Amino acid sequence: MAAIRTDLALEAHEMCAEEAEEERKIDGVSVDIQQEESISVTRIMIENEKGEAALGKPRGTYVTIEAPDIKYSVEAYEKTCMRIAEELRKMADIREDTVTLVVGLGNKQITPDALGPDVVSKLMVTNHMRKHMQEYLDEGISSVCAIAPGVLGTTGMETAEIIKGVVEQVHPGLVIAVDALASRSLDRISTTIQIADTGINPGAGVENNREGLNEETIGTKVIAIGVPTVVDAATIASDSIDMAMADLDEEMQDVEKQNLIRSALSKNIGGLMVTPKDIDLVIEKTSKTVANGINLALHKNMTFEEIERFVG
Repeated sequence: MAAIRTDLALEAHEMCAEEAEEERKIDGVSVDIQQEESISVTRIMIENEKGEAALGKPRGTYVTIEAPDIKYSVEAYEKTCMRIAEELRKMADIREDTVTLVVGLGNKQITPDALGPDVVSKLMVTNHMRKHMQEYLDEGISSVCAIAPGVLGTTGMETAEIIKGVVEQVHPGLVIAVDALASRSLDRISTTIQIADTGINPGAGVENNREGLNEETIGTKVIAIGVPTVVDAATIASDSIDMAMADLDEEMQDVEKQNLIRSALSKNIGGLMVTPKDIDLVIEKTSKTVANGINLALHKNMTFEEIERFVG
């Protein structure tokens, strides 16, 4: 399992369950699945060190919303937005006086990595209004501020350093970090949203790990929202070989196969991530979905239609 790259706890669990040949019975991990019309919600709870070791992720709660029809169905889009809001409210006590800082991670100049900055551009930010125009705000509108800190290569500063400085000035009660993720399946690109109460490691999906954003590093509760936008080329090659071997009735150990593929790729083109050809449209639609989910969670008295009109 470790040889296949994924940021999704759901996929890590699926691969671990395949190895154990005992689905949903991994020591230290509990799973709850809710199947609804047009979407499904999987809640994975990593409860102890055994669970951490099995899935390769820190203990906490990982909620995965899957909406296969979200690209084409207005109903699936609206349900996904509402479910994001519902899950955020479950993970955090969001009150009217709560100051929430939303952090859009990623490089806006690279389309598959631009999810975070695009989400920030669609948020209803109100912190300045709370300070200077309180009388114009209705009940249920909380204080929201947002930042897209860029990446180390363009700022010269670690993202965690920037966020720590902002947190010291703004004193938020909650930080929501949004980032693009890597999946092991092309089918999950833009159709799957992961929400976790564990924080996030910027760049982890493409093996460019930076200092983590979590409660231990910045002193404030951090909820991470991520959507897969890329798949490792080695994983796609591995799946293709699996299909070929199924026809040939041959077997190869997963780790051996992954090492062979990575060795061949690294000699010729190095690390390669694959993204859809319509990634511009994917990021635009996905960022709107995530942003509206956050807006609905933080401004609980606003209707979906009002949020839609605001975002445009």
